[in-house]
Amino acid sequence: MADRYDPRMGDFTPHQKKIINRYYDHRDEIMFTRLQELVTDLYLAESDAKRKRLWTRVASAMKALKVPPALADHILAQAKPELLAQNLRAWLDAAKKKN
Repeated sequence: MADRYDPRMGDFTPHQKKIINRYYDHRDEIMFTRLQELVTDLYLAESDAKRKRLWTRVASAMKALKVPPALADHILAQAKPELLAQNLRAWLDAAKKKN
């Protein structure tokens, strides 16, 4: 794996740099997993306050995945875990076809 130059990486050991690089290499997979967990948490959430916090985390994960803003806004406006789950399944299928 080629080491990506980043001036902020100067204070890390080579081992730490590899860990950081692997994180960014697999960031989409991590975000998909996080969204899957959030869908489950949304279904199980017992209070409106908890659901609100979870939707905030969903927004962050979708931003990290570079979901088109119009689609992300639609999903967040609807605030339906089923809608998020349907889109997530489509995104996962698209990612599998890509690889």
